[in-house]
Amino acid sequence: MNVRRALISVYDKEGVVDFARGLSDLGAQIVSTGGTARLLAESDVPVTLVEDVTGFPEMLDGRVKTMHPRLMGGVLANREVPEHMQTIAEHDIDPIDLVCVSLYPFEQVAGKRGVDEAEVIENIDIGGPSMIRAAAKNHSGVAVVTDKADYEPLLAELRDTGGLSPETLRALAAKAFRTTAHYDIAIANWFLEAAEGLPDDYFAHYRKIMDLSYGENPHQRAAYYTESGRRHHLLSRVEQLHGKKLSFNNLYDLHAARSLCAEFTLPCVVMIKHNNPCGCALGDTLAHAYDKALACDPVSAFGSIIAVNRSVDAETAERLSKLFVEVILAPGFDTDALEILQAKQDIRILLNTERRELNPGEFDGKHVLGGILVQDKDTDMEDRDGMTVATSRHPDENEWGDLLFAYRVAKHVKSNAIVFARDLATLGVGAGQMSRIDSTRIAVSKAEVNLGADALEGSVVGSDAFFPFPDSVEEAIDAGATAFIQPGGSKGDEPAIEVCERRGAAMVFSGRRHFLH
Repeated sequence: MNVRRALISVYDKEGVVDFARGLSDLGAQIVSTGGTARLLAESDVPVTLVEDVTGFPEMLDGRVKTMHPRLMGGVLANREVPEHMQTIAEHDIDPIDLVCVSLYPFEQVAGKRGVDEAEVIENIDIGGPSMIRAAAKNHSGVAVVTDKADYEPLLAELRDTGGLSPETLRALAAKAFRTTAHYDIAIANWFLEAAEGLPDDYFAHYRKIMDLSYGENPHQRAAYYTESGRRHHLLSRVEQLHGKKLSFNNLYDLHAARSLCAEFTLPCVVMIKHNNPCGCALGDTLAHAYDKALACDPVSAFGSIIAVNRSVDAETAERLSKLFVEVILAPGFDTDALEILQAKQDIRILLNTERRELNPGEFDGKHVLGGILVQDKDTDMEDRDGMTVATSRHPDENEWGDLLFAYRVAKHVKSNAIVFARDLATLGVGAGQMSRIDSTRIAVSKAEVNLGADALEGSVVGSDAFFPFPDSVEEAIDAGATAFIQPGGSKGDEPAIEVCERRGAAMVFSGRRHFLH
């Protein structure tokens, strides 16, 4: 199929001048719209305005320009059907052999911080998707170009063979339908964010960002995809400054690290191992927070993923350089700090410049056989004013601070989750056990091994769910805990409260559970 007439209307104009000039040099007439036509004319590429073809000017601030029979007829006429070709000839419509369109940047605009709804609406492209779909439907006789990466290969094929093969036309059509599907899902999901309740249809479309060397294990193939319509994703505005390519397990743990680190505004260090925090602390400085986080479980911190919420300085970098770290994610790196860290060959250094907040209306999903379980994201966190003190003794101010800290960390620990904390630092973490008493014993054991026999004196305990039996409470008090925070609301509350009353501990009910399976 040769290209004698091409319709070009692109928002992203990178490379389009050379593409249009190449088509023109091969004898194609270029028909174009508004800004694209002006750019081509200024670049001395012969161009015919759409309005000269349709007989109608662009109108309604550009909302109407390409939706016209003189264009659509030229795109949709089936070259193999004589009646089609006779009809467009009777109406003085010339066939269009190539349609090149890039769409308004809906996702980029919708993802901007504080964007006005009217601006988002104006970036819903109407004519572009229609032209793309029309050309893709009629791909046996029309080339549809939606990716600027195809400009040079298509020109090369036209120059070498004088036309485009059926295989090329079909591949272009497949990419075109993927483009419009992605675009429509992003728009649909944006509207669903404001709807109440879970939708009857859950749309999800993912685009590959990178191939990974393997999955959780070497025999599993893997890649990283992002979901359309999301305000940002795991690696949005993240630049890798040093180190090997990120692995499947790196990315999965990075998700856990970023999510927990985002809970805090004070200088924070999060250490993640196998998707659970093995250390988390707040400090006066980043180096102070690092020391506290590392002390929680220095053995597990070996080979961990670390996220921080302050620029890494030389003092913190010196500490990091003494530990084998898989990944360090930070919003900045001082020059001296970067030099120190780059001396370590294996560490992956990630610069995180993402400042947008998560959209609270986004859903969370977990894949199961043949489907997906969908839920609201567990983003909100209870504040102190909405909590209930269930014991006669109330936590003092230091205990309150540690309780709220421990509870935020517990939200990011696999259930059953038990977190001992003091001075805004984790002391022992029990994660992923089938019983809460086992999680408690693991947390106590880790703290005493890593920090000493009296490590938990004056500590507090955060539990992601209620205590079904008082055994965990007894065990924690025996180890030195003085206050507890848990959701409450179970048959086990009274025995747990009774133990606290008898032994002088405080217990707070948050009113909300934070299971993480």
